[in-house]
Amino acid sequence: MKKNLIKKACILSISITFALINFPSTKALIIPRSTFFPLSRKRTKSNSINIPSKETLNIETQKSFRKLSAITAAESDNNISELISFPLVVWRFTRPHTLIGSALAVPSIHALAAPSYAAFFSSASIISIIYTTTCALLMNLYITGLNQITDVEIDKINKPYLPIATGDLSIKQATWVVLIALMLSLGMGAFHPQLASPGLNLALWGSGILGTFYSLPPFRLKRFPLLATLCIVAVRGTIINAGFFAHAKYAVFGKPIRSVIYYLLNDNACKLSSFFFGIFGIVIALMKDVPDVIGDKKAKIRTMSVRMGQKRVFSMMKSLLTVLFVVFGVGFIREGFTTPVRKTAFLRVTVGIFGLIAGTSVEKKASQVNPEDDKDVYQYYMHLWKLFYLSYIALAFVR
Repeated sequence: MKKNLIKKACILSISITFALINFPSTKALIIPRSTFFPLSRKRTKSNSINIPSKETLNIETQKSFRKLSAITAAESDNNISELISFPLVVWRFTRPHTLIGSALAVPSIHALAAPSYAAFFSSASIISIIYTTTCALLMNLYITGLNQITDVEIDKINKPYLPIATGDLSIKQATWVVLIALMLSLGMGAFHPQLASPGLNLALWGSGILGTFYSLPPFRLKRFPLLATLCIVAVRGTIINAGFFAHAKYAVFGKPIRSVIYYLLNDNACKLSSFFFGIFGIVIALMKDVPDVIGDKKAKIRTMSVRMGQKRVFSMMKSLLTVLFVVFGVGFIREGFTTPVRKTAFLRVTVGIFGLIAGTSVEKKASQVNPEDDKDVYQYYMHLWKLFYLSYIALAFVR
């Protein structure tokens, strides 16, 4: 039975194979569509569906990918540029020329307070300099930043390049920056077990409070020339120099705690440096107001330049600074010739000669300035800041 079935199956398969081989074409097996769909008709060009080819799809996909990549890259570049630009904006906001002055003041005052240069270069002194400088720079940022926040409308006239006036920094952002700087500065001054000295805290709290009163309503001491001058003398002279001097004596060089008043009355180095930089601070502050007359008048800020005129204030400040340099220069040269230690004598004479050269520079540069030309006065003002930096550097060599 099985053999018969197998034989029939073989015969059937051979027959089908022979039939397929001898067929003209396998297409003959395809039944025409019209057999089952007699009402269908061919599509014309007007109602046909165009299916894009594989190549077309690839081209379109590549174009879309390129557009998406360009958009993503642009957004990424914007984010990166914002991350890079914000610190630069904050740097402009700090008023870097004032920041440099504070950065030079701290190490120079430490050198002045040190009993020897070996003590000045000790690890304890270097740590204190770094720590104190950080506190001072943060407080400097608070004071200068607060002044910009309260003077936006004035700065749009007098200093349109400042970041708030240009719109690069919003009031909200600026407020956060100055508040964080203030809290960090006061916090660092208060909580360090060794370096949080009374002198450091006096310097930070004193300059912070007077800086606030100088700029912030309802006090706004800058409106009153006499009070503004006293404020500047206190900060640039007594508080910063005497405060950091007392801090260095106690926190670094092991002296007992003494008040700032004690050092001002009993230490000639502290007394003279505070006097010199207090007067220099007045000159810089009043010279700054000379090109700002237009904006100050509109804001009803009665600065010395508004009250007395630009030419008169410029001439007075130039003469005051010249006398200051000449008097101190002659004094140091005289001290140098009477000092028995050769090294100390040489340094004092050198600093004295620098004072005379600086005084000459003040007069020479001033002769080329038109007090009513804003650009001229600003360039001269920045020249005074350079002399201010050099004066602090020289301070380290007059012990």
